[in-house]
Amino acid sequence: MKISILLPYKENFSPEYPGAVSLFVYETTKISKFRKDITVFGNTNYKKIFNLKYINIDLRKNLFTSQTKNYVKKFIQLEKKNDSTIIEIHNRPSYIQILSKEIKKKILVLYFHNDPLSMDGSQTIQERKNLLKTCYKIIFNSSWSKKRFLEGLENKFVNSDKLLIFHQSAAKGSIDLINKKEKWITFVGKLNKAKGYDVFATSIKKVLNQNPNWKAKIIGDEKREKIALNHNRAHILGFKKHDEVLSIFKKTSIAVACSRWEEPFGRTSLEASANGCAVIITNKGGLPETVTDAKILKNLSVKELTKTINFLIKNDKTRKKLQNLSIKNFYLTHSYVAASIDNYRSEKISYLKKINTKRPIKNLRILHITNFNERLDGRLFFNTGRRINNGFIRLGHSVLGFSDRDIQKYYKNIKDFKGAKTLNEKLRKTCYNYKPDMIMLGHADLISAEQIAELRNDYPNVKFGQWFLDPLNKKGPDYHRNKSRILDKIEHLDASFVTTSPSVLNFLPKNDNNFFIPNPSDDSFETLNNFLKPCNVDVFFALSHGVHRGVLKSGKIDDRITFLKNLSEKTPDVKFDIYGIDKIQPIWADHYFKTIANAKMGLNLSRGDAIKYYSSDRITQIVGNGLVCLIDEKTQYRDFFDNSEMVFYKNISDLSEKILKISRDEKLRKSIGKKGKKKYMKYFNSTLVADFIINKTLGRMDKKKYFWHG
Repeated sequence: MKISILLPYKENFSPEYPGAVSLFVYETTKISKFRKDITVFGNTNYKKIFNLKYINIDLRKNLFTSQTKNYVKKFIQLEKKNDSTIIEIHNRPSYIQILSKEIKKKILVLYFHNDPLSMDGSQTIQERKNLLKTCYKIIFNSSWSKKRFLEGLENKFVNSDKLLIFHQSAAKGSIDLINKKEKWITFVGKLNKAKGYDVFATSIKKVLNQNPNWKAKIIGDEKREKIALNHNRAHILGFKKHDEVLSIFKKTSIAVACSRWEEPFGRTSLEASANGCAVIITNKGGLPETVTDAKILKNLSVKELTKTINFLIKNDKTRKKLQNLSIKNFYLTHSYVAASIDNYRSEKISYLKKINTKRPIKNLRILHITNFNERLDGRLFFNTGRRINNGFIRLGHSVLGFSDRDIQKYYKNIKDFKGAKTLNEKLRKTCYNYKPDMIMLGHADLISAEQIAELRNDYPNVKFGQWFLDPLNKKGPDYHRNKSRILDKIEHLDASFVTTSPSVLNFLPKNDNNFFIPNPSDDSFETLNNFLKPCNVDVFFALSHGVHRGVLKSGKIDDRITFLKNLSEKTPDVKFDIYGIDKIQPIWADHYFKTIANAKMGLNLSRGDAIKYYSSDRITQIVGNGLVCLIDEKTQYRDFFDNSEMVFYKNISDLSEKILKISRDEKLRKSIGKKGKKKYMKYFNSTLVADFIINKTLGRMDKKKYFWHG
């Protein structure tokens, strides 16, 4: 397989004056398993070229035609001879339009290294739609850049498999660098306001005056802006070659990347972190994605920056710990990123699914009535109804899924405005044809109590049950409505199953037919093992304004939003990835799983006051995928898990402290994630929950002990 890489016009592919794109291409290509098959094309004026297979596209000056167009057209001529399988274009979306017209049946891949909305060829919605249509893959250097690309596009594009994120990479320094640090504070970049140099210049004077043993090293230049900095220990070194910059980072104690503008990624902070600097950054663009451990400025001001630098100078232990963690937790190495690129190129991805096929003594016909969300195009596929359904099937039963909400929506008309009449009639006919042994309802609100009573009379040997997942806390959302929903048909049922402890629900009938079930995990859904790999996000949380709505609802008030904002303020140096608030839309299905794949911890936060054993199904997605679960101790989940398997918090302050501790201790984070997943998947899985539901509905006095049922 031949691969052609086309650099931007005038991007110097030379060790003498390389740009960020050239460094990325060189470092990842030289160790790629496809290195022998890759040819780099560019326009470099330096004689010394990086040691890779390279073809220079020389151009004569022409005042009447675009040099960019001439550059791409000459590449096309060369490419027709080279006849590669994949053409990778870096940072020039405008090239795609020209290439796609001239070269057919080629795999075109576009890499973004800058803000897509600032570049010719991807500024408008239509241009980005065309790129999605034309390109095999579009690769971003940060999650921030990807989000910018998706601005204004319909939801159907949000989770496109065409969109990938490959961060830039750096060489990881050895841990012994920590003992070789000088008392240097380093700034690398353009010496302009966009990079925050004006703030740094003012701040560093104050810092150096207060700390006579420290020096500042400033690398960079700027012809358009003149920002004065005069201090005998502030050394302005001008432009330096890349290897010289790295040498300075190796000796630097504190590195500052205080950009004012939204950095698409940020190579300065990446390389500073890789070389064991205590890094200070602003929370702009993709900067937080460049480092695993850093001090994040609350706001960019002279006062805030001075305070933060002085804090690190005066606190040796904190500074050295941050330096140590920068190297210890750094994972964006050249080999890591190169392997990610090679994986897309080879498309060698395999999924192993282990299915439990243990069969009970008697095979049942189960009519499972719940919302399978067929009309929502898979957005809500990974729900609890599917999990329980999978459990029934794995136990060897014949299962007929009856999607009540879909049927109701499809069949409603003027004569049957809600579709409920048609739905109940269809259920009656389905029972007649299928002859189930068991009918299990899950939130099937439009199935009437009268219809269930009629079916009991018609089929006296059929067993009936229901499961219910929504909160039943008096101080929680929709309490009276949810209470009515669970009681609506309960007198006609053999068993009811709730995700709240029945012992705290005084409205339930006083009998032995109400049972607690945990939110079931499923090994075909929870396939991630975040404890096995480094993660760039500390805490993940997503809320919705109604699963069927699927988008934010304006004016919606939710106590969790206040909690999250307070938590973020108390925990400023932690990277949160939060969806469903501040105009960031909720995420669903595969997009949800791709997002949490990058998180260390998941916040299991429900609306209203915590109540015994209640949790939304969020808990399965957190624990089941190997994230550390952060959960309110008032849920009493300590009855099932200990502190080595979940993190229990008392209040926001307690939670903030525990988040900070775990975010900085990879060994602890991975241990809790691993143990939590192992236990949850073993004892709270969908097969066991389905088995429990069947046994209790049938009234079996099974000697089998379930972990949650004493």
